[in-house]
Amino acid sequence: MSIFRSVKVLIFDWGDTIMQDFKLPGSMCDWDIVAWMPGAETALKILAANFTCVIATSADHSETEEMIKALKRVGADQYFHHFYSSKQLGFKKPDPRFFEAISTQLNINCERCMMIGNLYEKDIVGAKSAGMQTILFDQRKQDVDFPDADIVINSMDELVNMFR
Repeated sequence: MSIFRSVKVLIFDWGDTIMQDFKLPGSMCDWDIVAWMPGAETALKILAANFTCVIATSADHSETEEMIKALKRVGADQYFHHFYSSKQLGFKKPDPRFFEAISTQLNINCERCMMIGNLYEKDIVGAKSAGMQTILFDQRKQDVDFPDADIVINSMDELVNMFR
């Protein structure tokens, strides 16, 4: 697909995109259970070899170090080159400045970044406003129009197939 030719950085949302959000209280790194989203590990094994992979969260209960601790519990940290939280960046999703701050810190134009997330309003709308390309991970297969999503996928397998 021509949409991917200019992409150098893949920015992933954390909860319910890479790791399952069990909606437990406190920080995910302290939960009794943590788990990958289905297909996320396989996707990252392939994508991290060809792209700069970033994980970014606006989770209220976790700062960057806590997110990394949770990722380490399942071995996900090894696939990411950079880790960002809203507390670190000074902005929360969907504020376009959240996404712009990531591209600034990476010294790359927003147009060369692709945001992949499960929440349309938080992950996709703000990233698109910042000038990023977007993929909505819609595991629930909603029958809704998502005009700011360049692509809508229902499984991580679809994501891997796009980049092959």
